[in-house]
Amino acid sequence: MAELKQVIIIRQDLKLQKGKMAAQCAHAAVEAVLKSDNDNVKQWRNTGQKKIILKVADEKELFKYAQMAKDQGLVTAIITDAGKTHIAPGTTTCAGIGPDDEDMIDLVTGELKMA
Repeated sequence: MAELKQVIIIRQDLKLQKGKMAAQCAHAAVEAVLKSDNDNVKQWRNTGQKKIILKVADEKELFKYAQMAKDQGLVTAIITDAGKTHIAPGTTTCAGIGPDDEDMIDLVTGELKMA
């Protein structure tokens, strides 16, 4: 049985406040789970719900990694902010990948640094 994890990729150029960043990451985590296969979600939940938060420089890099994940057949969720607090409406803030096979996710995001 493969180890499962979820990765959230967050943009650093937005310089989000900690609370805002946490909320955006939570949106990405939930949305990706809702798009995921139920068996993967059950296994992931039963093994501790491993999550890693990684950083990218900007929107272009965020979309690059999200597309690479899609190309590998991984579930992805792109989060766009409603603009009710700190940033403009429609700003893409982060992306969720998985939960899915850790090795597959690492092929896409393994070179990124933790946020």
